[in-house]
Amino acid sequence: MKPHELRKLSDDELRKRITEEEEGLANLRFQKVLGQLEKPHRISAARKDIARMRTLLRERTTTTTAKKKPQ
Repeated sequence: MKPHELRKLSDDELRKRITEEEEGLANLRFQKVLGQLEKPHRISAARKDIARMRTLLRERTTTTTAKKKPQ
């Protein structure tokens, strides 16, 4: 998923997508072990998507924390 599409999602939706992607990644790893995975690049793509979503969540929490912090 593209970053601009992820930015439209709420925090709860992002957390839900992360858990779904992690479950999908576990399934892909299981398929790899069994030798049934036809497209091994999907594992790295899933890992990058998860990292992208986690980064976006982290950015949101740091910006809201920075806004609340008095200077």
